Amino acid sequence: MKNRIASLLILSALTLTVSCKNDKAAEAETTEAGAVKEVSGEAASYKVDNANSKIDWTGSKPTGKHTGTINLTDGTVSIKDNVLDSGKFTIDMNTITVTDLKAGDGKEDLEGHLKGTGGTEADYDHFFNVKKYPQSTFEITKAVTENGKTAVEGNLTMKGITKNVKFPATVTVNGDTVTLVSDPFTINRTLWNVNYGSKSVFDNLGDKFINDDIELKVSISAKK
Repeated sequence: MKNRIASLLILSALTLTVSCKNDKAAEAETTEAGAVKEVSGEAASYKVDNANSKIDWTGSKPTGKHTGTINLTDGTVSIKDNVLDSGKFTIDMNTITVTDLKAGDGKEDLEGHLKGTGGTEADYDHFFNVKKYPQSTFEITKAVTENGKTAVEGNLTMKGITKNVKFPATVTVNGDTVTLVSDPFTINRTLWNVNYGSKSVFDNLGDKFINDDIELKVSISAKK
């Protein structure tokens, strides 16, 4: 009986471990900036619907995590033969919003810290410094669709730094509407000089560090 209980406990632990690993968002392949993909002359152009497009983000640290959203300000998607051909998007960094905190309970303080609009001038560049860098952009360099999934590669520019990232997404064309929804993926924020609280940049942080990886999920709707 003891051996059976021990075996069940081990099996449960292994199942939980595998489940946690499977739930973890994959890290986006990040390389140097690539050449932007030219729009095909035969591709149909769709304009991003800002009201129905957003980027969900999750930042984590040893003591917990925070979640939020960022809005797009404009963009276009080009579709050829019902698959993604090219695209360009502008991200409004002033719309960084924290969704796990309530107003008056730290929400405004954290949003100001992330944007660099609160505190002293020395705090402006801790994260995204929206006064100096109010917009970020993403331009598709390559899109390969196989078996209903699209591998999207594009140049992500934040804080004046451009890196190419690759992530999987599902692209659906339905009449005059296109939706692009990525799988959750992570990027290393320090590649764009978002260094605050990074133990890979600063020493002696102990357990008061913030993880370098930010989890993102891109949801875009575009219409003709």
